Amino acid sequence: MAYTDEGLKEKIAEMYPEIRKQGITLGLDFSREENAYIVKLTRGGHEFTTHMKKIDADECMNNVKCIYLGVQIGEFIKNFGEV
Repeated sequence: MAYTDEGLKEKIAEMYPEIRKQGITLGLDFSREENAYIVKLTRGGHEFTTHMKKIDADECMNNVKCIYLGVQIGEFIKNFGEV
């Protein structure tokens, strides 16, 4: 499946609208070594980095939520989101 990093970033933001609602910046880079995307969430000087396997990214582009990523986003918001 072919898609751009920007396309995946937009799909993640669409599937997890709380990212934009909370003013979180979403960064995304592909690591060939790990065959995974490096996902970076930042807000107010706080930063969190996690990995998203290529197969999970492919499923995300097919509208299948990645539970692991969703949990990570939820934890970031719980710790650093708006009160």
